[in-house]
Amino acid sequence: MEFLIIIAVALLAFGMFRFFRQRSFLKTLTEDQFREGYRKAQLIDVREPNEFKKGHILGARNIPLTQLKQRLVELRKDKPVYLYCQSGSRSARAAQLLHKKGYEDLNQLKGGFKKWTGKVK
Repeated sequence: MEFLIIIAVALLAFGMFRFFRQRSFLKTLTEDQFREGYRKAQLIDVREPNEFKKGHILGARNIPLTQLKQRLVELRKDKPVYLYCQSGSRSARAAQLLHKKGYEDLNQLKGGFKKWTGKVK
């Protein structure tokens, strides 16, 4: 029983560490904040192509998380990157990868595409 408690505490601590570390390099923006800046940035939809085809934010490029490592040459390090996925988890993972590769101005849409009320294609 004590062993399970130790494991649970360790997992909780690790989760909190990742959450706060991620907040140091990834800004989570409300829809209004996202809308204010995404036209001057690289707007990237990290969902799969079939999800993208069903609807996406106007002006977004589709670079699925599963292809991101191979397609880094398509992204500039000197311009902000605005990421979104369906709910926010894949865009957070994409931001983590980009951060490791030296990208600095990383932003994600709070709640993801499913919460977006703006223009879609």
